[in-house]
Amino acid sequence: MKNIDGDVNLERLFLTELPDLQDVQVRGTFYCGINNLRSLKGAPTHVDGNFDCSENNLQSLKGAPTHVGGNFWCYDNYLQSLEGAPTYVDSGFWCLDNNLQSLEGAPTHVGGHFSCSDNNLRSLEGAPTHVGGTFYCHNNNLQSLEGAPTHVGRNFSCFKNNLQSLKGAPTYVGGNFVCKQNRGIKITEKMIREVCDVKGEVYV
Repeated sequence: MKNIDGDVNLERLFLTELPDLQDVQVRGTFYCGINNLRSLKGAPTHVDGNFDCSENNLQSLKGAPTHVGGNFWCYDNYLQSLEGAPTYVDSGFWCLDNNLQSLEGAPTHVGGHFSCSDNNLRSLEGAPTHVGGTFYCHNNNLQSLEGAPTHVGRNFSCFKNNLQSLKGAPTYVGGNFVCKQNRGIKITEKMIREVCDVKGEVYV
């Protein structure tokens, strides 16, 4: 496998496909955002820094690296699932502003923040069980929190959903629990603290 020391920048080149870099390990950040990509075929399998494929026409993450040492940005595409996503992301995973119906295929390890807000999710099934940073799932169509991480290192943000219960809520949130503007049942601070050990504030 060949190594590239430093960053690879393929942004804003009107690309419809990637060059074949599958046998390449990128020691820095790989940028391929703001193009016309429909596929990640050809992407490097290992990126030590960030991987940015945001603002394309992607409907799938098949071909994405299996390991990303920094952030993985795939927001503002047309993704309906996370099939093909890296299994390991050391920092944040950002899949907001897509057409996601499911989180199946999401990374099993996310060391930083995880954002799946502004999608069409009805369930959090498939989400990582442990998120080191903040978990954002606001502005979806969630009716419960089943599938949510059990441990969230910082804040948990689930406002603007259609929650009918708190079933599946994290058992531990290291920061704030934000559940404002719910379109379903009336949720109170007491209800949240009964099911979750929230170290910060509760906003309802």
